[in-house]
Amino acid sequence: MSFGYQVLGFGSGSGKGPYEMDYLVISGGGSGGSTGGSGGGGGGYRNSFNSETSGRNSSSRTAPTVDPGVTLTCTVGTGGPPTTTINHDGYSGVDSSIAGTGFSTITCTGGGAGRHTGAGGAGGCGGGAGFLSTAGGAGTADEGFDGGHGLGHAAAYAGGGGGGVSADGAVCPNTSTGGNGGAGLDSDILGSTVGRGGGGAGSARGGTPGTATDGGGAGGTGSPGGDGTDGYGGGSGAGGHNSNSGTGGDGVIILSMPDGSYSGTTTGSPTVATNVGGAGRTTVTFLGTGSYTT
Repeated sequence: MSFGYQVLGFGSGSGKGPYEMDYLVISGGGSGGSTGGSGGGGGGYRNSFNSETSGRNSSSRTAPTVDPGVTLTCTVGTGGPPTTTINHDGYSGVDSSIAGTGFSTITCTGGGAGRHTGAGGAGGCGGGAGFLSTAGGAGTADEGFDGGHGLGHAAAYAGGGGGGVSADGAVCPNTSTGGNGGAGLDSDILGSTVGRGGGGAGSARGGTPGTATDGGGAGGTGSPGGDGTDGYGGGSGAGGHNSNSGTGGDGVIILSMPDGSYSGTTTGSPTVATNVGGAGRTTVTFLGTGSYTT
């Protein structure tokens, strides 16, 4: 189901009329658990560009119509921090949002935490469950999928994969193999196809770690889990035996509008590109918090 967002009556007198502004918003990914734990969930994902799929394989959102002169604050969520002690749970990622006066706020939920032993944490995409649990973390409607689970007994020492924005994290298949991270989604908003929002992989204490894609971090064996990729909102991989997890990937906010509608007024040093993909559109990419005045 699609939702429309409308800016109401805040013209600046610049002579430009209202225009549609597409967006891609991804929150920070969760971090995985340590020592045979599970992967962190990918950050929640909402998109309106070019009818591309939104998170949890939901419909593309409706692009908001904005009037000139409204300042939109773009808050980019950071990834969950790594574990710093063994036998420890991971951490949730931080929400990303676009908000402004008269604007219906767009929010994506931070990725769920991976666990050492217990049930996965809920989030934009759910964190994987640790080896003692068969309860992966729940993803959020229209944002991401659920985490995979462990085998539910002490002899396993292998955790499930974190959920991704287009697929559940994988259940660890046996006592010596970590679950793979769930897949992300492709977007062409920057002019070329890029997959983002993948879940982090589970680890196995002495066996084979899970794999990850689309910005998710790989699981470890006797080594730390891999980091999620910043700007992709990927969940981090779980740490292997006596090892800590990686760091969840920071999220991103990308705005896209006709070249002639771009105001040129920003804060926070985003990356601006014009005539993206030869389509006469300007993109404004925030890897940290800033603002855009429409």
